[in-house]
Amino acid sequence: MNTQADLIIVGAGMAGMTAALALAKGGLKPVLVERQPLSEQVEPSFDGRASAIAYSCFRQWQALGVGDALEPLACRMDEIMVTDAHLPGASTQRPSPFFLHFNAGEISDRSGNEPLGYMLENRHIRAVLYEAVQKAGIRVICPANVTAIEETATRIHLTLSTGETLSAPVAVAAEGRKSGLREHAGIRTIRRDYGQSAVVATVKMQYPHNHVAYEYFLSSGPFAILPLTDNRACLVWSESHAKAKALLEVRPELFHAHLMQRFGDFLGEVELTGPKFIYPLSMALAEHMYRGRIALLGDAAHGIHPIAGQGLNLGLKDAAAFAEVVIEAARLGEDLGSELVLERYAQWRRFENVSTSMIMDAFVHLFSNNNPLVRPLRDLGMGIVTNIAPARRFFMEDAGGATGDLPKLLRGELV
Repeated sequence: MNTQADLIIVGAGMAGMTAALALAKGGLKPVLVERQPLSEQVEPSFDGRASAIAYSCFRQWQALGVGDALEPLACRMDEIMVTDAHLPGASTQRPSPFFLHFNAGEISDRSGNEPLGYMLENRHIRAVLYEAVQKAGIRVICPANVTAIEETATRIHLTLSTGETLSAPVAVAAEGRKSGLREHAGIRTIRRDYGQSAVVATVKMQYPHNHVAYEYFLSSGPFAILPLTDNRACLVWSESHAKAKALLEVRPELFHAHLMQRFGDFLGEVELTGPKFIYPLSMALAEHMYRGRIALLGDAAHGIHPIAGQGLNLGLKDAAAFAEVVIEAARLGEDLGSELVLERYAQWRRFENVSTSMIMDAFVHLFSNNNPLVRPLRDLGMGIVTNIAPARRFFMEDAGGATGDLPKLLRGELV
């Protein structure tokens, strides 16, 4: 069977489904292809991570009609505390007098009283987006893999493991860091292995977190306490691969003892509420945003360290920019997979994707060490930023995705 579509999106992850919803709102008919059964992706055992969603990216979801379903599942981040801490504990010892403190109240007049961001568990985001995709009548072929790719002068043809062939002017690679479409296109990536893994777990605290996120920079890697609903928190605990694996496999009582030593008692007793997960930390940055009739979106274009929680936000910004470029091209009658159209998308997103990837890479190297020459300089830098109000406000607005040339969806408007 040969099926014609306006666009093919390979990868029904959070960025891929957001792009599909945006394109459908603009009058196009995308088809989603996903290799992993979506029913498995919303299970608690599939993904223990939570994502910090910039308020501009949350506006995009509101514009696409999924904000009301996501809002009860989201926890506001009204403050962020960042400090240069010491081992063995993070919050157990007196922190450095040099720290960063961001408060959403400082920019409320410009952000419409938005928080610095929203913490949302990934499985909840997937479930809400998938329901919206179904309601929008977007076809999802799942589970299915791409087994063959053929490009002609005007179309790209993808043969699936189901035996079906899809044909469209453009295919979007949104299937993550190990993108088969990107490999087929011959787009190389700049890669870096940080020699660390993140242990991720959800805990419930005795005392209220008051919508404050904490990030402690330790020589072994960052340790983050990120607020969730119901007075829970997502922990992101970075260690060497060997130590992270040991934390994953250790007996529950020993893990709890290590956790309390690292976590401290400022939020009272801490209870683990679900399974632990482990994720290797690395960077993978594609050298190009498209080639031929294949465009890259999300982690297929840029996989970065979660040190500042910008990974998914970059993918959601890709989705907003790609949808706007393609919808406007369709209204003008242009070839959606032409170099003219895809280059407009690449120009819009290239600088931020590359600069954010490089900045996050520099942050990892600057903070994941205890060098006696480097530490005083980075502490001084944090102290300067936290005491200069314009610099503080710029960093908060930039992290919220409210700076630069924003796509309409990031301003809360449909294309």
